[in-house]
Amino acid sequence: MESMVTTVRAAVLETTGGEVRIGTYPAAPAQPGAVVVDVLHAGICGTDIHLQDGRLPVPLPVILGHEAVGVVRELGDGVDADATGDRLRAGDHVVWASSIPCGRCHYCVALHEYSLCEQRRVYGINQSAQVWPHLSGGWAERIYLQPGTALFRVPAQLSGLEVVALGCAGPTIVHGLLGRAAPRVGEVVVIQGAGPVGMAAAMYARLAGAGTIVLVGGPAERLKVADELGVCDLALDIDRHTEPEARIDAARQVTPGRRGADLVIEATGLPSAVAEGIAMARRGGRYLVVGQYTDHGDTLINPHHITRKQLEVIGSWAFSAQHYERYVRTLPQVADHFDLVRLVTEYPLAQVNQAMSDMRAGTIIKPVLSPRL
Repeated sequence: MESMVTTVRAAVLETTGGEVRIGTYPAAPAQPGAVVVDVLHAGICGTDIHLQDGRLPVPLPVILGHEAVGVVRELGDGVDADATGDRLRAGDHVVWASSIPCGRCHYCVALHEYSLCEQRRVYGINQSAQVWPHLSGGWAERIYLQPGTALFRVPAQLSGLEVVALGCAGPTIVHGLLGRAAPRVGEVVVIQGAGPVGMAAAMYARLAGAGTIVLVGGPAERLKVADELGVCDLALDIDRHTEPEARIDAARQVTPGRRGADLVIEATGLPSAVAEGIAMARRGGRYLVVGQYTDHGDTLINPHHITRKQLEVIGSWAFSAQHYERYVRTLPQVADHFDLVRLVTEYPLAQVNQAMSDMRAGTIIKPVLSPRL
């Protein structure tokens, strides 16, 4: 069905370092293979803050927002099911993988590593608002999902806020933690970072059977929420343990023989955290680096410690449709164990700059834009 609405409001980043403004764009009917979705909730991710700061080149102006949930408004010809084969109709609640791989490059064809695709299109990041169909970011009243998008119906028992609470952090952790560095039953897991990625890592590590989970981060209010949700056994406040040596010592104290953690997960986005993480791991342990999505510069590490510990260092980049499908499939179990809505603070679309400011200040965990507010 084609809406009578001819323009759509969207939050647009026009200049690096500038505020996001509210603009209007023409509404487009769904072409064959495409889907038009009314956005219910769109998350603000740390990557969006980094894009505003110019830490990743993007084609300005861009409608930000690479994580969202919405309601199907219109299905283009040829679209009658989601990526799992479930019947899809107008009015269904849906989510979608944030990127579309090219399917032709070496990484897609030879390695099947679609998150490494050299030409992947990413909603809210590398799709210019000046180029048709314009509405290629989630911070808008409506988004145009292009052919090739992996679209998934939302499980009936989940609310939109539960779906968006972990945003892209959930599938990122499904890829990195479950796919590349799976925790083993009874292991000690240390997680650096108490933002959405760190919270998601703790939740999935708990469900995977980790024995002791240590969350290192701040501010204190975030750690209080983590403790109340039961995602960790010990929370180390970086504002109390201000020196790296103090954090390393406190984390190692809860490990058997003070030998260090079986698995350490970097979810901070801060290069300086990497040396600390290496020090927190035991000999023969694993170190998963998942938080360095944008370039914050170089850092000093001593490679001797990697060799001496025979440490396995694992990188993980974003996620693809297969990880997003697994995330959607496991999300009901996550929501059964943890009150995901506790992570969320809602804002109307027009308050996008306030939401980003609050996120920068660390006063909230997960800001979410809700265009219908």
